[in-house]
Amino acid sequence: MSTMTQRQIPLNRVVDLTDPGRNVIFNMTVEEAREILRSGPVEAVETIDGSFALVSVEGSTVRLARSMDRPLRHFIAKLVDGPCLVVADRVDSIHAWLVEKGMDGQFHPYYTRMVPAHYVTQLQLVGCPDPTPTFERFFDPPRGTATDDLETLGEAYVRAAYDEIRKWIDHRASEGPLGVCFSGGIDSGAVFLLTLRALLEHGDVPTRLKAFTLAVDGGGADVDRARSFLEQLDLGLYHETIAVSSADLDWRETVRAVEDYKPLDIEAATMGLALVRGIRKRYPEWEYLLDGDGGDENLKDYPIEENPELTIRSVLNNSMLYQEGWGVHSIKHSLTYSGGLSRSYARTYAPAALNGFDGFSPFTQPEVIRIAESIPFIEWTNWDHAELYELKGRLVSAGIRALTGQEMPVFEKCRFQRGAVESDVFSSAFPTDAMEYRQAFNAIYAS
Repeated sequence: MSTMTQRQIPLNRVVDLTDPGRNVIFNMTVEEAREILRSGPVEAVETIDGSFALVSVEGSTVRLARSMDRPLRHFIAKLVDGPCLVVADRVDSIHAWLVEKGMDGQFHPYYTRMVPAHYVTQLQLVGCPDPTPTFERFFDPPRGTATDDLETLGEAYVRAAYDEIRKWIDHRASEGPLGVCFSGGIDSGAVFLLTLRALLEHGDVPTRLKAFTLAVDGGGADVDRARSFLEQLDLGLYHETIAVSSADLDWRETVRAVEDYKPLDIEAATMGLALVRGIRKRYPEWEYLLDGDGGDENLKDYPIEENPELTIRSVLNNSMLYQEGWGVHSIKHSLTYSGGLSRSYARTYAPAALNGFDGFSPFTQPEVIRIAESIPFIEWTNWDHAELYELKGRLVSAGIRALTGQEMPVFEKCRFQRGAVESDVFSSAFPTDAMEYRQAFNAIYAS
């Protein structure tokens, strides 16, 4: 196998089940992007501007690459005459292909591998045993290098997000209504205001836009906060509440949808599923949704005290820790999943995709992450938790003020899954034992 030329390798040795139509690349065709992945230096992959999940083949060498917001998995099946690599955005797609080919006896969900965002994953299809994939980083922004003040960096960060929204609207969502999954928090608030500005600057009809807020059994803090956010800016006419029942929350179904078992992600995705289903029920033809996923990761706005593995020094000293986890060369790196948001983006991607939506968050894009990584977090916070948690609101509101002239309301942080529902309803909707999520995941393919 290793001596065979590219033409001699059977086409079925690499089965690409990804949908090329889900790639949103602004500066080249998908084929041109694949060619960069196949033949160019690893660093050249960074020049692919947009959202992508790509597969390239040259001889026995397969290269895979993805952006943060496009999950990608692979699985090596055994044919009589050698290995076959199956690539898809979902585990169940790989399983379904194996069932169709009568090879499902080879399958186990933990044998699938998730391609980490920001790396080129390279595999050699040379036989048994299968060589370990190699990983080479193509996106590596310098950390803590900016010398600008908070106001200037805030404007740069928000402007980068705005530019991504403009490109996405121009190239992907130029027609039809636009919805923002809106909690009234900093990230969804910024996305809404920037999307509205993009439409106005484009001379487009602003009524294309709506801000959708989930309310379970009447809702929790998010409904009041979202309404207050918009009314303070005289934008209340854009708001729409999506009311659902707690009976519509099914965390076991969510485990199957996102193909993971991490409690916080399953909680968030359960609410996400309820929201997009509510939108779909009300608007059967709606296609485009925006959200603020990635904003917390970029500006390191998670309560460190809730995770026994983390300290403020580990968070501030490790590049893109929240986006990528501990890294592919770390002992903590899972063989089945990548880390950080690279792993957990399925909580946003899967609910939207499974319900026919085309979703987008500007905060997942490299140019936005690059500016976030340049922020001198250590100097600005002096290792103080409170200073770190306050920083995001100050920085983003400064950027919104500079770009739009609006004073964006900033409320106390509340996770999406907590804000959409009252605490007693939340407690009854989810298990207290994290092992139940893993057991539910394992049960999907147990038979």
